[in-house]
Amino acid sequence: MLNVVITGGAGFLGQKLAHELLRRGSLVGPDGKPAEISRLTLFDAAAAAGPQDPRVQVVTGDIGDGASVLRLIGPDTHSVFHLAAIVSAGAEADFDGGYRVNLDGTKHVLEACRAITQHTPRLVFASSVAVYGGKLPKTVTDDTPQRPTTSYGVQKLSGELLINDYSRKGYVDGRAIRLPTIMVRPGKPNKAASTWASSIIREPLSGVDAVCPVRPDSPMACLSPRRTIDAFIRAHDLPAEQFGTDRALLLTGIRVTAGEMAAAVERNKGNRKIGEIKWQPDAAIQKIVDGWPGETRSERAASLGFTTDSGIDEIIQAFIADDLDEQIKSLRSS
Repeated sequence: MLNVVITGGAGFLGQKLAHELLRRGSLVGPDGKPAEISRLTLFDAAAAAGPQDPRVQVVTGDIGDGASVLRLIGPDTHSVFHLAAIVSAGAEADFDGGYRVNLDGTKHVLEACRAITQHTPRLVFASSVAVYGGKLPKTVTDDTPQRPTTSYGVQKLSGELLINDYSRKGYVDGRAIRLPTIMVRPGKPNKAASTWASSIIREPLSGVDAVCPVRPDSPMACLSPRRTIDAFIRAHDLPAEQFGTDRALLLTGIRVTAGEMAAAVERNKGNRKIGEIKWQPDAAIQKIVDGWPGETRSERAASLGFTTDSGIDEIIQAFIADDLDEQIKSLRSS
């Protein structure tokens, strides 16, 4: 029987992950064998909405407070998915808040795992391609050096290095997953510099106008929520020896420009009356996006069985199938 914690459990990926874990019903335990999930704790600054399931426990708190995290991750915790974070533009705007949540919060999670002596807990950390920066090749690969140019990128890279060290010492069995831009996210735009990549698909398909703050030729490395959730669970269940000493794994993200996203919306609109995409460049957002990779390709991830999307049409069609109806419903009720 496994007790699992998701930090950032009220967020989009946290909710998607929770539903999938409950559907599957099991994970690999500390002994390397599949075991039933008996409790799933969703932790966030705001109360998670669900899912409604007797295995689910909702806890609110501050990831930046070490005592709260020690109460959250106790001796009976077997696995942690650490997704809680202040996102890119938010971390850039709030220097102290970004470090408190993204770096101190990660350290608190690691220390809570270290305090568990009955077994070695597994930890999956959501990192980001923001760990790369500066003059980048057209395609970032496993061999591209990490030189972040934003506070968010520095915080995520610091978390990766801490996970390597805590895993080396045997305090935790950690895995850090470098995520490209995850799209399409339902809901409303957030403070992430990449939020436009979802907005220019989500809003028009919902019949609402959207603003794009970057040039049409601006590329993003993209991955769908479906592939992301599969990657989190696969990363958790793989044996530690398959990761080796470097616990950070880059995921492959396909190259799609803002203009190509807009064209794909038109191709996949069906009989919907779609909203307009308004191109209004924002220099601050453009600068952040220009420092990110436009495509990522990981042979290491492929060799470990991680998969990616075939193209932007697949990503949009998955959003239409999984989330668009609820998106439109929420807009009508707001």
